[in-house]
Amino acid sequence: MYLFAYFCLLAAMFAAIAGTAYAAWNAWQNRSARNVWLERAQVVVTALLTVASIILFIAFMRKDYSLAYVADYSDNFLHLFYRMTAFWAGQAGSLLFWAWVTALFGAAFLLAPGYKRLAAPTRQWYWMLFLLVEGFFLLLLTCWSNPFITLTPAPGDGRGLNPLLQHPGMIFHPPLLFLGYAGFCIPGCLGLAQRIAGRQSGELSWVAAARNASLVAWLFLTAGIILGGWWSYMELGWGGYWAWDPVENASLIPWFVGTAFLHTAVLERRRGALPRTNAFLASLALITCFFATYLVRSGVVDSLHAFGKGGVALPLLIFILSWIVLTVIAVYFTPHRDAKQLAGPLSREGFLFMAVWLLIILGVVIILGTLWPIITSIWSDTPVGLDQGFYNRVCLPFFVLLTVLLAVCPFLGWNKGIVRSTLFFGVVGVFFGVAVMFGLGGMTIPLALLGAAAALAVVVGSLGSLLSDKSLRRRRTAWGAYGVHFGLALVVLGVAFSGPYKVEEDFLMAPGESVVMDGYTFTLKDLHQGETPGMIYLEAQLEVTRDGKVLGTLKPQRRAYRKFDSPFAEASTIPRVGNELYATLLGLAQDGKASLRLSTHPLINWMWVGGTLMCILPFLGLTRPRDPADKPAPGDANGA
Repeated sequence: MYLFAYFCLLAAMFAAIAGTAYAAWNAWQNRSARNVWLERAQVVVTALLTVASIILFIAFMRKDYSLAYVADYSDNFLHLFYRMTAFWAGQAGSLLFWAWVTALFGAAFLLAPGYKRLAAPTRQWYWMLFLLVEGFFLLLLTCWSNPFITLTPAPGDGRGLNPLLQHPGMIFHPPLLFLGYAGFCIPGCLGLAQRIAGRQSGELSWVAAARNASLVAWLFLTAGIILGGWWSYMELGWGGYWAWDPVENASLIPWFVGTAFLHTAVLERRRGALPRTNAFLASLALITCFFATYLVRSGVVDSLHAFGKGGVALPLLIFILSWIVLTVIAVYFTPHRDAKQLAGPLSREGFLFMAVWLLIILGVVIILGTLWPIITSIWSDTPVGLDQGFYNRVCLPFFVLLTVLLAVCPFLGWNKGIVRSTLFFGVVGVFFGVAVMFGLGGMTIPLALLGAAAALAVVVGSLGSLLSDKSLRRRRTAWGAYGVHFGLALVVLGVAFSGPYKVEEDFLMAPGESVVMDGYTFTLKDLHQGETPGMIYLEAQLEVTRDGKVLGTLKPQRRAYRKFDSPFAEASTIPRVGNELYATLLGLAQDGKASLRLSTHPLINWMWVGGTLMCILPFLGLTRPRDPADKPAPGDANGA
């Protein structure tokens, strides 16, 4: 069966490469009326990848350790949920998942109304590029990272899944990131395709055609990042909700570029500006997705959860460089129509463009910071890495400035001037009033203070705009856009308070003892051992009270898994709207006392609430494509 699965991957690779070659030949011959064969190639690739993926899922369900990949990432003790998620726990499986969801996105786009309104030459170039991406990932899977290598004889048990990955976050976080990466393949390829083919009379703009795919990709990537932050927060040792780990940075970089693209796309759809910038940013978002894949799988940077070296680094690097060259040629050396000039800086267009620059700068800073050990290795034998302090010092001012722009931008006219001036000055008043109030209340860190004030100004501005403007309330897309900004403001508010104003202390406690921290009383009620088939654990039970009122019980654990030497901590929280209470059991001291790390995290849950809104509300922005050239596209003779 696994040989059959491998042949499915081989056949899919040949179908993708043959489709790419066929499209290139037709483009060379200046023929573009045979796209139906390219669409069939996409269907074949999708079907074959689906079969191969199902076979791998079945292997995990059956605990078939004759497959090396299953033996490496699961064992007899692993719960069914985690056995299924082990599909993407390793390099080969995650690459297969990447390729599979990319194929599913491509097949879904075949049915999209926007696709049917693209001209035949654009479709032809689109499939040439899209199938090229699929063919490349299938090449990796069949040559360097094959998930269907078998073992003879098969072991009786597997090595097991890293305990840090045995968390509900593993079920959703990686696949959401891969869905985001895969989704950006559509605008990334389509922008270059229409740029090369040239937009035909009556053809839908690629920005409009790829709008829904871009939004869906962005919301999946956002959801993956937010969920990853929550996962890190719940697993002690990963540095709170964001540790600036290279692997975490890897997914944040395409998010910045993709967010910038969504905003420049608004300028093209509504104002006819920046067509070349849009094609470049859409392709850059895709390139940074490739780059994220390279960072995690090349071994060029050290990370707690990178996959290390696996032979795919050089092919990925060559592919990334080749796509950069292709992008530059397609964007800057192809004929293009004149674009509308942007209005001045004191306009909504100007503020949007400044926000885009801030997003790009943040992306560049994180790329340079992540690659700094490699960069310093050029002139030093001891490469130097950058810690959280660097990223916080450099990035936080840009984040605060971005939030301030977000608060002001909705009240600027597209060309210049202030609209809804009463509400605008109200928002400005909220900003300064909140800053003064928080400052008098003891919030003395300037960036945190400004960030919190700007976040609340965005909250008031978003709600005020929707409540005061009937035309906005009637537009579902406006609810989506303002809602996302509202959610982002809550995230910023959570960051402004939870990071700088976290209180944390370590204690040694015997059962019955109490300690007081940040106004809360923690009493160790019990300390006991337990076991499951896969591990033994030590659990502390801490009752938390304030002013004599019981708030709940924390149950942190110290776990020792049977197949892993190092102990692992499982944190426990008491979720609250204000201060969330957090406890970690570090171990036992020589005198038998429990070593505990206790902390309070102010407003941390507003991050998760805001992040959830950012993941759900973009669905309101999904629409059928509308374009001034709203008439049937010049397509193939057979309608394909």
